[in-house]
Amino acid sequence: MRIAAARTLTWLILVLAAMPAAALESRRLTVDGAGFRVVRLDLDHERLELRWRDEGGAPLAGIEALRHQARSGGRRLLFATNAGIYDREYRPLGLHIEEGRTLRPLNTTPGAPRAGNFSIQPNGVFYVEGGRAGVMTTRDFAAAGLSPRLATQSGPMLVVDGTINPALDPDSGSLKWRSGVCAVRPREVVFAVSEVPVSFHAFARLFRDHVGCRDALYLDGTLSRIWTEADGYAGAPAFMVKPYAGMLAAFPIEPSSP
Repeated sequence: MRIAAARTLTWLILVLAAMPAAALESRRLTVDGAGFRVVRLDLDHERLELRWRDEGGAPLAGIEALRHQARSGGRRLLFATNAGIYDREYRPLGLHIEEGRTLRPLNTTPGAPRAGNFSIQPNGVFYVEGGRAGVMTTRDFAAAGLSPRLATQSGPMLVVDGTINPALDPDSGSLKWRSGVCAVRPREVVFAVSEVPVSFHAFARLFRDHVGCRDALYLDGTLSRIWTEADGYAGAPAFMVKPYAGMLAAFPIEPSSP
């Protein structure tokens, strides 16, 4: 029995040692009575990817389909969340770049006031280029001449150069589940989702005052969720969730990953 137990322990140690290291940090923050799930990714340890469709061209549409795809491919999914805003046909409403391929172009149409969250100016882009992540306003991104490996466009910007977007009313009574992203440093990305409905301004304050972001982008609202391998789902309740057009996913970096 002792020999068998020792062999089992040795096998477990070898398996764990062979698994790629992960530096993902998932924690719960409470700010002004509202709970938030905040996930930090270290791009030196996690590879962030953007997914819309499966190998056959059909939309993945949800995190469970993404998890199944990862398992089928022998990959360990660490984290997933919805990407940017999309249209009624479940297509990304703005820029969508996967592995350097532009599947949807940059959307520079301002949109009519009150036409939706994307029309609240400025909107913006979250991107990863050369292993460095960032968030820019759409105007700045268009002028920057970048060639990112992945990018998703959404809006509005929550924080711009350390200032909360002045279009976000601190007294607004519009409360929704909300998700967003920022790059605290070029290789450190932070995603957050509210666990209860909150205002845009309260969500922006989370990123600026409690996460330390100088630029932060809103991803989506009522249907937003985050999933991590360690903690499962956080964010909107399951009955509120609709199909997603794009999802951001993190995997441990393999030796061959760029």
